[in-house]
Order: sequence, then C-alpha cells, then structure tokens
Amino acid sequence: MKQIYTKTGDEGMTSLRDGVRVPKDDPRIETNGQIDQLNAHLGIVRSMLGDDKDNSLLILAVQRELMTIMSHIATPEGCVNPRELHAQEITAQLELAIDSVDYKGGFVVPGGGPQLAAFIHLARTQSRSVERRLWSLHREYPIDRDVLMMMNRLSDYLFVLANEKE
Repeated sequence: MKQIYTKTGDEGMTSLRDGVRVPKDDPRIETNGQIDQLNAHLGIVRSMLGDDKDNSLLILAVQRELMTIMSHIATPEGCVNPRELHAQEITAQLELAIDSVDYKGGFVVPGGGPQLAAFIHLARTQSRSVERRLWSLHREYPIDRDVLMMMNRLSDYLFVLANEKE
C-alpha cells in the first residue's frame, strides 16, 4: 500500500504545482483550503438532493470546476496549467438555474426548514467566504475574471436553491 504521508510538510511548508515550496499559510494555500471546504459542503448537498437530477448535475459541474480553479491557483507564476477553465459556461448554467426558480424574495433564517435547506445555506456562506478570499488573492495573484463572476453567481444560486427547498 502506498503511504499517504510524505513528511515534507512537517516544517510548515507545502508545494504548489511543479514543486514550488511555499508556507502552508500562503494566500494561495489558504484560498484553496476554503475552496476545498466549499467543495465538501457541496458534496453533502449533492448527496441529499435525491431525485433532483438537474441541480445535482449542476452542483457536480461546479465541484469539478472548483477542482480546476484550485489547480490554477496552485500553479506558480510563469508555469502553464493544462487544465482549461469553464467558469464562464458554469456561470451561464447557474444563471439559467436561478432564473428558473420562482423566487418570491426575502431572507430566511437558516435551519428553520428541511435539513437539506440548512446544508445549502452552509454551502452558500462558504461560497461567500471563498469569493472574499479570491478577491483578496486577486490583488497579489490575478484570478481569471470569469472565476470571480462564477463565485458570485454560485452564492446567488445556492440562496435561491435553499429558499426553494425550504
């Protein structure tokens, strides 16, 4: 069995793509940690959607795009990342999904309805945290504008989805 631990991070350093070593609290590592957490929340939501195939497939597409975004964030300047971003297409899909919901307006207190809605709200708040981290990171390491727009739309989508599932 292959060992999962390498012991190379025991002194507070980790690797970006191509082996570039950075501190574990580097803003790129912190941002990817926040994205990883969002991806886990979305996995919970997707596992609870049951027969809701349209939303399940959309969330899966978002999760896959988040993995690509993490890869780009972890690519050092001057290195080429072979993974193509599809944030613009995902944003369009999120907008279609938002527009298809009969949203009546207003805020709700998370947790007052079904468990699924509460988990969607948790994912929504994490998506906002990711968006803030990406904007902070963007000041030092430029982030593709389509990624920033996708993250803004994702939290809107999760908001209306949670309201729909209440």
